[in-house]
Amino acid sequence: MRYKTMRTTMQRLDSTPAMPHRKIRWKLFALVLACTALTPLIAEKPVTIPEEIEWTWEVRPLHPDPKLPNVLLLGDSISRNYFPEVCKNLTGIANVYLMASSTSVGDPRLEHQIKEFAETEKVRFSVVHFNNGMHGWAYTEDQYKAAFPAFLRTVQSLTENDGVLIWASTTPVRQDATNGATNSYVEERNRIALGFVQAVGIPLDDQFTLMQAHQDLYQDSIHFNSAGATIQGDQATAMIRKALNQ
Repeated sequence: MRYKTMRTTMQRLDSTPAMPHRKIRWKLFALVLACTALTPLIAEKPVTIPEEIEWTWEVRPLHPDPKLPNVLLLGDSISRNYFPEVCKNLTGIANVYLMASSTSVGDPRLEHQIKEFAETEKVRFSVVHFNNGMHGWAYTEDQYKAAFPAFLRTVQSLTENDGVLIWASTTPVRQDATNGATNSYVEERNRIALGFVQAVGIPLDDQFTLMQAHQDLYQDSIHFNSAGATIQGDQATAMIRKALNQ
């Protein structure tokens, strides 16, 4: 089945009226990569550091409406938790997909997994709401930073010409988290990611600040319960609807 998609208007990142949005965006990505190359990042080849349990989780609409735009949530188990709320909120507005994985930024497998997902779905997305930060705590901040531009390029390749990316910050964890996550690590990763996404005009869905105010809604030391997931999904939905001009 061929999918028809509705293009949305992305806010201009440049004041030059004759230059297409995509060309502007990729020039900015190239600039970010050039600046990254000048920073003292690690020189060794990226390596896979597997966790005890590895998984991927993909969900697609049973009957996508070719008249509606396609939206992707790309992330980990946090995104997977609020995915149902986003689906419910966007019923009749968009076809909503999910790609969640335990593979983290820093692991060279992540870009391959995203590309395989794209090849399988054969869908271009009007909006990609993405995050990846609650796994891979064996990677250093330097490794995370060095790998982020490639991750960003791969996510960008999933969109239509005027597709919109939305970066969601990683949520806080409780002090009893045992997977290696701490809030100091989470905040540092959020800071690194924000530097890259702000440089190319990608809006922020600040899930970290949102859930700092709801620490009574933890289901475990990492995830939030259904009430918390609803709050997260509602904020993600608002960002997505804005990107779709809905």
